[in-house]
Amino acid sequence: QVQLVESGGGLVQAGGSLRLSCTASGSIFSIYAMGWHRQAPGKQRDLVAAITSGGSINYAASVKGRFTISRENAKNTVYLQMDSLKPEDTAVYYCYQQRGPLRVWGQGTQVTVSS
Repeated sequence: QVQLVESGGGLVQAGGSLRLSCTASGSIFSIYAMGWHRQAPGKQRDLVAAITSGGSINYAASVKGRFTISRENAKNTVYLQMDSLKPEDTAVYYCYQQRGPLRVWGQGTQVTVSS
């Protein structure tokens, strides 16, 4: 059973930056698409960014130009670099791995952006 462990969340002022990391257990990582969702209190969990095994990337319109997703297959890790953070980016950020029809989620990491 694969496990995803996120890190890098925290409290930051508006305009600041954070980098989230998500490391997957197991030896097979490069063949799976990876991504990040976020969920603010009282709201649904929405896609932030995703990256396929071939490196194709998709961003939510609200983060395009500010966030960058990348992957380092040798370390079984996907990253989310978040710049120019806004208070509305405050949420729990969840990493996922798409294993065919199955989506495996991490436990989430809190990001809080103060104004």
